[in-house]
Order: sequence, then C-alpha cells, then structure tokens
Amino acid sequence: MTLAERLGAAPLVELARGALAGEPDVWIAGGAVRDAVLDREIVDLDLAVAGDPERLAKLIADSNDGFAFELSAEFATWRAVARDRSWQVDATALRGETIEADLAARDFTLGAVAVPLAGGEPIDPFGGIADLERRRLRAVGAGTFREDPLRLLRAVRLAADLGLELDPETASLARSQAALAAEPAGERQLAELRRLLGGPDPLRGLALFDELALTAVVLPEVEALRGVEQGPNHHLDVLGHTLAVLERTLEVQADLERFAGERATDARALLAEPFADEMSRGTALRFGALFHDIAKPQTRGERDGWVTFVGHDSVGVETIAAICRRLRASAKLTRHLQALTLHHLRLGFMVHEAPLPLRRVHEYLRATEPVAADVTLLTVADRLSARGSGPFATDEAIEAHLDLAREMLDAALDWHRDGPPPPLVRGDELGRELGVGGRELGDLLEELEAAQYAGQISTPEEAIAWARRLRG
Repeated sequence: MTLAERLGAAPLVELARGALAGEPDVWIAGGAVRDAVLDREIVDLDLAVAGDPERLAKLIADSNDGFAFELSAEFATWRAVARDRSWQVDATALRGETIEADLAARDFTLGAVAVPLAGGEPIDPFGGIADLERRRLRAVGAGTFREDPLRLLRAVRLAADLGLELDPETASLARSQAALAAEPAGERQLAELRRLLGGPDPLRGLALFDELALTAVVLPEVEALRGVEQGPNHHLDVLGHTLAVLERTLEVQADLERFAGERATDARALLAEPFADEMSRGTALRFGALFHDIAKPQTRGERDGWVTFVGHDSVGVETIAAICRRLRASAKLTRHLQALTLHHLRLGFMVHEAPLPLRRVHEYLRATEPVAADVTLLTVADRLSARGSGPFATDEAIEAHLDLAREMLDAALDWHRDGPPPPLVRGDELGRELGVGGRELGDLLEELEAAQYAGQISTPEEAIAWARRLRG
C-alpha cells in the first residue's frame, strides 16, 4: 500500500476530504504523514492550508456535527473537534508563500513532508520519508534549534517515543546549542516533559537528555543527583537510584496485577484519571519518581560511618516548589508532587509494625491524603530499587514492604473512592452536648473518626460516650 493509499484509508482523512471537497491548496502534513509512513494509527490530522484556516476548520466542524475554535493566533491555527472529542483536525495557514516554503520552516525532516488532501504524490524536499524508513531523526537545517530552542526537547521526545536514532550531525548540533533549552517559557518546557515522561519510553528520553547535555540545562536539580553516593542499602548513586525508581514505577504501572492484586483494576483506573497540567495521575506519578529524592544532595551527611540524608523528604518540598515555579506548573500538580516526596518514606517506617492495627492504617491515610494510593505505589518502586547490602535491602525486607503496600493500597483505594467514614455525630451537636469548641472539639472529632474507622464505635450514642471518656 502506498503512502497516499494509507492516508486515504484513515477515517480522519476521509472526514476532512468529505468536508473540503473542491477546496484547493490543502495538504496533509506533520504527524499524520509520519504515522502513515511508520504504519501507525492516525489519530490526529494536521492540515496546511493556503486559504483561511478559520473558514476551513468551520467547514469540517459543520459537516461533521462538531465545533471549531482558534487554537493559536500566533501560528494561525484553528481546530475542528467532535462534540464527543472522538476526533480533531487542525488547520494551519502556510508559513510562507508556498507549501515548499512551509516545509522548509519545519523542525525535522520527518515532519517536513506534505501530501495533497485530494490525493497525489508526496512533497518531500528534505528526504523525510527516507529518514523515517531508516528510523532516523534529522533536523531540516542548521538553524532548527536557534529558531525555536524548544525543539531540543522535542527532538528527545520524538526519538524516544518513535524509537528513532538521532542523525549524528543533528545530535552534534543539539549538543553545541544545549544551553538554548533554558530559553523557552516554563510551561512549554513542562509540556514537552509531560509528553516525554508520559510516553512509551521515558528512560530513553532521559538518557538522550544526558547525551545531548540537556539535563543540566532543563532539570539542573536532577543533574545535581549525579555522583551523590549513598549508604549500604543502595547500590547506585542518587541519580542512578532515581532512574531505577522510575524504571520500577513503569514496571508497577505495567503489572498492577502483581503489585495491587485484586485491586489492579481500581489502581489502573486511578492512574488513568485526568489530573492536572494535561497529564494523568499515572504521568504525575512518574514525575514523582523522578523528584522523590531531589533534596538528597543538600541533605547528605555522615554519622557513625553511615551516610545519611536526614530531612530530604521535607527539604524536597521546597526544592519541588522551585522546580514547579520555573516550569510554571499548576498549584495542584505542585502540591501533588510535594506530597509524594514528603510522604515517600512513611510506609517504610511502618513495616516492622505489621500487621497494622486499623488505627495505624487510618493515621497513614489521613496523613498522606490525597496521595495515599499514589505514594504507596511509589514506595513499592522505591523499595524494589534499593538493592545494596544493607539490612533494608534484603529479599525478606523488600517482600515485607510489598506485602504491607498491597494491604495499604487496598485501604487507600477505598479511601480515594469513598473518602473518610461519614461522622456519627456532627461537630455542632458534639460541641453542644459536651460544652466544648475550638481546637479541643477538632481533636475530639479526629479521634472519633479514627475510632469509627477502627470499628471501636458505630453509633452516635457510642461516639458521644467515647468523647466523654476522652475528656475524663
């Protein structure tokens, strides 16, 4: 099947052709052409148009019971979208007088190929099809990265996501201009990092960051982990351990039947939830893995011959705040990542108490909400990555942690779904009954919730009597 035939068989292309029949100078470009060459499903359609992108996007929308809106005034792009979000088509005005000029302004040769929407031979002035067939990522020109430094991050993401090798000249050009990667706005950097970490091979992407000297520019806090040696429970420096935790996080997400047991379906649904900054909870967990030990360099010490990182969890909260400010992350994502870092040690300190009484389970859930389930999964990846010779790295110690994590995850998923138990008695009622208020009333209500969760009380009368006994 030819490229034109593969494109023509795609439902999105059929949809656009039906709406724009007879419209001149409309080309399929970008990702759809790339995916057709790689024999991948075409899920997005980008059109380069010589005419008015607003008019054409509205034609597509109106012909298919969708709606259209301006996606980018800067790039003269309009988007037509299905009302149920099942499809989308972008129409962008040519960057230049001709389609050839438009393609010359693109970043990589794999995206600098256009095929007439009405059908016909591809326009491929830079050999993009041959590069795709060789699975090679090559810059269109020497000015690619200077024109838009975000392309440095995009090169890494495309290579990682599509399994491409960087052309040697492109890799050399990227390394020589790596410092430019700090220039794009923080939210643009975060968008590329989100797509990289949420993609199919984030570890290769981070390895390419290192190869192209980008880690120190885009994520200097991660670069600072390199060479920070740890104690006997760890067999890697902090950077190596961090990457191992990310690798184990991917393993946990891919095999929830093993790590979540009968709650695998619920855990999978949790991780698939849309969260913040256009990422799912699963992608946010990958960010959490990357940042969980981010403050170890500044907290490293030694005591009685042991390497320590006292307070790296709490200091990490401030480090993550600084990272998120630079990347202009939302407050919701910032708080989530901070909580993952702050609480990633908590479950490990409880393993020696197993089996846990319900009150301790409640204490953990209250302390870690709303990330109780997420951070429990993170602790699994963290413990699996500590394979040194110390007492906490033995097979028995790790298995004990995994057993407790499964039990806690079960409780955390219930808490995520249902929340805390509904109070047996309202605060105002308890206050009137006992003549208390303020902090004392708050403390009593917290105790009643814990007792209720533990099954020690189950009726309003029992709750009031319990509170009376507490007051003596």
